[in-house]
Amino acid sequence: MIEQNEARKMISFPLQLVRGLFAIAEPVAPRLTGRAAFALFCRTPNPRRASPRAREALRVAHPFMMEARRHWLTSDYGHFVCHEFRPPAGGMGRATALVVHGWGSRSEHMRAIIEELRGKGMRVVALDLPGHGASAGRRLNMAMAVAAVKTAELWLGPFSVMIGHSLGGAVIVNAAVGSIEGIAPVAAERLVTIAAPNAMQHVFDGFAHHCGLGRRTREAFHAQVEYVTGQPLRAFEGAAQLARLSVPVLVLHAPDDREVAPEDADALCRAGPHVERRWVEGTGHRRILSDRRTALQVGEFAVRPAFLAAAQ
Repeated sequence: MIEQNEARKMISFPLQLVRGLFAIAEPVAPRLTGRAAFALFCRTPNPRRASPRAREALRVAHPFMMEARRHWLTSDYGHFVCHEFRPPAGGMGRATALVVHGWGSRSEHMRAIIEELRGKGMRVVALDLPGHGASAGRRLNMAMAVAAVKTAELWLGPFSVMIGHSLGGAVIVNAAVGSIEGIAPVAAERLVTIAAPNAMQHVFDGFAHHCGLGRRTREAFHAQVEYVTGQPLRAFEGAAQLARLSVPVLVLHAPDDREVAPEDADALCRAGPHVERRWVEGTGHRRILSDRRTALQVGEFAVRPAFLAAAQ
């Protein structure tokens, strides 16, 4: 499940070959071609191809990650990892936050937010989505992601706040509303989305255009969403989902985000007065995570008294 501008990163062989194969197969077997497109869409980045800069970032973050207790959990879709951070003073913490990274990312990249929440006296559970970080596999879809969040809640929750970056923002919203058939909603007192997309339809459309999918293949591609989740693709619209929630929601976004348009943040805010948007200028899609302004706003919102949060 990828952002529109990340489509190229998940295709590991020449784009022209992919388009050619889809074009040849569509007239003969559009349903099979649609399933193949969905499998490619769900393919997660190969960790062995990480850039030297990314490997150095992981090396620097290693001592920090060693402070966490690692939990290997199992959902109906397989194994994944959660990292449990306790407050610096020890103990369980006054409340628990769940932190979820985005596509092609991992818990290490959420470090600034984790540290801020710990400094507020919170226990933090950082989830490595399936196919990412320390978790197993090379595949991820929304059902797998939501199942991981629900399993984390059962073992390590409840969560007073859930925070998600990029795809992770969409994941926590879907978990909160219970959008996946057969998976109960995850209870949280408030949500924070950071650079999150509004409509998954746009993400799918971007991928389909990039791969040159024809009409019949697109229909089969979209049908896979309902097959996997129990809901049609049009149901995965963040604003409509947030409108069904009554908990306070903070939407953080950068006006210069080139991967998830700022208009997505505006759309999320149309869900109702319980959704508050704040801009973090000059941080783009990824630098927003390490920016001190982001961490401070997440920390303040996470521990804000309930009656004040409800009044926003």
